[in-house]
Amino acid sequence: MTAAAPRRRAWPRTLVARLFLIFLAGLILAYGLSFSSLFYERYNATRSMMLGDLERDVAIAMDILDRLPAAERPAWLPRLSSNNRQYLLGNGEADQPLGTDAARTAAHAIEAALGSARPLTIRAMAGDPRHIQARVVLSDGQPAVLDIRLSRMQPAPWLLVVLGVQLLLLIGCAWLAVRLAVRPLTRLAQAAEDLDPNAKSPLLDEAGPAEVAHAATAFNAMQDRISAHVAERMQMLGAISHDLQTPITRMKLRTEFMEPSADRDKLAQDLEEVERLVREGIDYARSAHGKAEAPARIDLNAFLDSLVCDYQDTGKQVALDGHCEAPIHTRPHALRRILGNLIDNALKFAGAAEVRVAAEDGAHLSIFVLDRGPGIPAGELDAVLEPFYRLESSRSRDTGGTGLGLAIAQQLAAAVGGRLILSNREGGGLSAEVRIAPDEDAGRPAQP
Repeated sequence: MTAAAPRRRAWPRTLVARLFLIFLAGLILAYGLSFSSLFYERYNATRSMMLGDLERDVAIAMDILDRLPAAERPAWLPRLSSNNRQYLLGNGEADQPLGTDAARTAAHAIEAALGSARPLTIRAMAGDPRHIQARVVLSDGQPAVLDIRLSRMQPAPWLLVVLGVQLLLLIGCAWLAVRLAVRPLTRLAQAAEDLDPNAKSPLLDEAGPAEVAHAATAFNAMQDRISAHVAERMQMLGAISHDLQTPITRMKLRTEFMEPSADRDKLAQDLEEVERLVREGIDYARSAHGKAEAPARIDLNAFLDSLVCDYQDTGKQVALDGHCEAPIHTRPHALRRILGNLIDNALKFAGAAEVRVAAEDGAHLSIFVLDRGPGIPAGELDAVLEPFYRLESSRSRDTGGTGLGLAIAQQLAAAVGGRLILSNREGGGLSAEVRIAPDEDAGRPAQP
């Protein structure tokens, strides 16, 4: 038997909810303690006042009844009675022992008020332990009964309303405080998600409390360091690749003056491979600055038709399908390089490619480059977009490569306000989609 998985505690995932629950629990506990203390104090004060009134009232009432003639006593009973105390003549009906603390407390107060001068018996009514009767035998032998209904202590309605309003106000203030405390953290997380190493992201507002301002300043400094590091890396890569072209050209010229031989052909092939590697390195470095190109209004149908025809004129099997209804704003040179890299990739692995245009109900524009090649393993669809990542370990001109083609296409797709999405086609082959959102600066449809 396998051990049961540990049960997760029901605890909110967001910091706002956690802090608010902590504040709410503390407020409810504090208010509960305050209300309990207030109620207990008010209860003790009211009980002391009630018992004091009871002692004074019962002593006076019994003295009056004892001094009155028996015939006049019934007329005085309503005068001596009050809301919860009634004076009666007779033996009474109570016959049960006292069963509550309140009843015993009232009995002690009555006994203290009357003393031992008169016979006294205190019992509770059957079925209602808070309804008691004190039977006193007057000096002439006639019994008199004090009938008491002990009421429960109830808080005043206005007190509950006031406490409820105060609690709601404090809960609202606690929620506002939690939101204000967590909002800078939310902005910082959003800025981190939107951080683009290849573009200048907007700086965080450094105003606010000292801790918030310090965090925003540190994040802005980090963002500047990342941008400077990426720019320096791209500049170094471009400079090295550019500087390598001169000695490569000299070596290619020298091979032209060598005697024809197998070694000369191999050397020429190696130089071609090195030159291609250098050229792609320069292209990758330049693709990081694809947003430097100004957007232009183009007819996408004519643009794609020209691109496909260029391939067809060289004997390549490239087809075009679909139609775009309206012109778009984009960076045409960057878009051409994206589609060129994707078409070249399809031709290398499948021998043919299809370019297809589709619009999803105005939500975005998609340009697909489709092939029927071997495709890409599902677990490596994201990895192949990283620089220098190749599915094959070889570097042959036919099957290998530098691993920069798709990385360049991805960087340029971001420059035109879209993204590159790779997926395997049903039935075999690869689908490379350049999805351009209409609300992006470089990809939104132009006004006719």
